[in-house]
Amino acid sequence: MQFSIKRDILLKSLNFVQGVVEKKNTLPILSNVLLQLKDNKLSIVATDLDIIFYDEISDVKIVNEGSTTTSAAILYDILRKISSNSELNFELKSENKISLKSDNSVFNLLCLPTDNFPTFTDEFEGNEISLNNLRFLKLLNKTRISISNDDTRHYLNGVFLHLTEAHGRNFLTGVATDSHRLSSSSLEVDKNDFNPLILPRKTVFQLCSLLSESTEQLMMQSSENKIKFTFGKIKLISKVIDGKFPDYKKVVPTSNDKILTVPSKEFINSIERVASVSLDRKEGVKLAINKDNVQLSVNSANSGE
Repeated sequence: MQFSIKRDILLKSLNFVQGVVEKKNTLPILSNVLLQLKDNKLSIVATDLDIIFYDEISDVKIVNEGSTTTSAAILYDILRKISSNSELNFELKSENKISLKSDNSVFNLLCLPTDNFPTFTDEFEGNEISLNNLRFLKLLNKTRISISNDDTRHYLNGVFLHLTEAHGRNFLTGVATDSHRLSSSSLEVDKNDFNPLILPRKTVFQLCSLLSESTEQLMMQSSENKIKFTFGKIKLISKVIDGKFPDYKKVVPTSNDKILTVPSKEFINSIERVASVSLDRKEGVKLAINKDNVQLSVNSANSGE
């Protein structure tokens, strides 16, 4: 196995890998990234057994095909300290060692056999749904703030994706709640046969990182217990949370006729100023509303606006 590649191209892919592999793992192979040379392409695979990240790089010079696994964290750290746009030369010296040469540096990295790396089936029977990158990213950003951290109610530790209908149109709706707050966002889609599922927190944050860097068309496809996102040559496959999301519509007010309209920037600035004197940021801000103004205060200090 021997190949050369530009540092910036490989570093971009390894940057996404860092969000998938676990730093502390009982299985050493799960801390490694799989590098596979085949059909004039470099395939990069990383997993924690719940999420699988695939990337394919065609801008690579291959001398000999082959495959190996090496530490994702160490390789990423080395590449960050190498000059931008440098040429990286890899050569597998033995089953347990790969050599990396760049500029005036030579690194010998430990490897683990690819036989120990997990294999997965990539079978999805559901129809693919085409999504707008920016709109889906906004949906995730608007809902992920309410994802729960309570492990005793695992079904709240993600974003509930499901189809809704309004005014004769179909929408993909995301909902998250920690039982104190609830966030919901929707985007219009053409399909109407998507099975509801709960997207885990780690997958949500990894998707946000990928979508913020990609301009490729996003395709989503689900099965009974997994979901696949594809954009360009990148694929992200994730298990979904096994559980039933609560009926959130019961807690959404339907007959409330009291509406408060405020300038968003001024409102945010006021909250930040008042919250700065709070001893505990979790205790919240009290709003007192009258005909003339809105007063904000916290109980831990006599401060208001």
